Amino acid sequence: MNIKLPSRRRFLFSISLFSLSLITACSSSVVGNPAEQTSSSGNKKVIRIAIATQDQTINTATGGPIIREEKLLEKHLPKTGKYQNVEYKIEWSSHTSGPPINNKMLANQVDIGMMGDFPLTINMNTFRDKGAGVNSIYIATLSYGATGAGNAVMVPKDSPIKSIADLRGKQVSVPFGSAAHGMLLRALKKEGINPDTEVKLISQAPEVGGTSLKTNQIDAHANFVPFGELFPLRGFARKIFDGAELGVPTFHGVVVRSDFAKEHPELVVAYLKALLEANQMVREQPEAIAAKMEKWTSVEKEAVYMFLGPNGLQQISPAILPIHLEALTNSVNTLKQLGRLDAKVDAAEITKLTDDSYLKLAAKEMGLNYDEMIAKAEKFPISGEDAETKQTITEPKLAAQVWVDGEEKIRNFASVKTMVTAVSKLKSEGKQAKSTVFVHDFNKGWKLLAANSFFVRKGDDIAAFLTEKDAQAYAASQGGAQVLTFNAL
Repeated sequence: MNIKLPSRRRFLFSISLFSLSLITACSSSVVGNPAEQTSSSGNKKVIRIAIATQDQTINTATGGPIIREEKLLEKHLPKTGKYQNVEYKIEWSSHTSGPPINNKMLANQVDIGMMGDFPLTINMNTFRDKGAGVNSIYIATLSYGATGAGNAVMVPKDSPIKSIADLRGKQVSVPFGSAAHGMLLRALKKEGINPDTEVKLISQAPEVGGTSLKTNQIDAHANFVPFGELFPLRGFARKIFDGAELGVPTFHGVVVRSDFAKEHPELVVAYLKALLEANQMVREQPEAIAAKMEKWTSVEKEAVYMFLGPNGLQQISPAILPIHLEALTNSVNTLKQLGRLDAKVDAAEITKLTDDSYLKLAAKEMGLNYDEMIAKAEKFPISGEDAETKQTITEPKLAAQVWVDGEEKIRNFASVKTMVTAVSKLKSEGKQAKSTVFVHDFNKGWKLLAANSFFVRKGDDIAAFLTEKDAQAYAASQGGAQVLTFNAL
């Protein structure tokens, strides 16, 4: 029998059914810690492990996408003792920046998060103020740039702007409150430019900044990993300044809620075991992992390789080193200047919120010597033979590399000279058009895209440089040397 209720009665009837469904639903679960509930069958305890990553920020690769896609956490989660009758509910989420992760961690929607030093600093300080007794603890490093590599300032590809000095009176965008923002302010001040009066700074997220560069809506854009390499690689931008020129360290790290770590230390250790395995995978098969990362994140494999491969712009080391505490201290001071942290915040109190005991236990349980592991992590040079001459590569910063389109492995060369010879052959074979060439800054050893670099040639010797200014200075010291672009070699 069909019963038609008047609209108001039908509405009240629907509300009563909705309320009844809420009561029924609430009665079937445990109210309290969202990380622990009883399964619907009532036989197993369900433990939530909520992990927030930044997939497109390549520095988080070994803590996020690689662990998730290769199912490494599932491999290391405990299944005996107090975890014998446990069902794990692993929740992954990816974000474009650190602030959303901070908000979710504070709301107890995320247990483990990863972010750069600036948002990580804000994260730990916010928990100190609003965590109701719960802290956010820095437990491991993902990757870092000892001199600040990874942050960069870019201009449209055909822009006449060549240096920071040329930005006076221009409009520059940057994600406000990010490590790139701090880098930009330092770079401007170093050049004697007042960031408050002599440039117009606007806040733009990476994807917006990229569009603005592509359409010439801004004069320059500053950003963090991987966009300083990704936008030039995509052909619409040119890097004019690398954060490494400032010599200020940066890093991306892993933080965990202290209540989760206290309740489930074994799970924190399991996550770090997965992280250590992911690190090893990158070292053993950098090209393969870069290719997978392209599928998982839509970031070109060549950009991934630039940061994480041999001689990469970032060092993959899980340890919490003095240089990372220095970076935290720098972040506190810069964020205070930006008004993002209270002037009373003490950097020493932030740096105390670190704990590498979980990492050391993870290494021990994997049968690794912690000190040897860390020492090895600090060294990841280009090695092997020159693909053209079979000469042993002995000086990584003089080396060059070509990732030939369609090939799984990169071709390594002991010098720019032998690489140029190989590229000429590739051109004759029609393989060079889509291939990517890497060189290294002659002064500092930074990995560079050859297409956006400057070269000094004297006879058969060729040296690469990040900036035209550095190339000109070196050429002047050599007498009779030429400054050339890659296409002119």
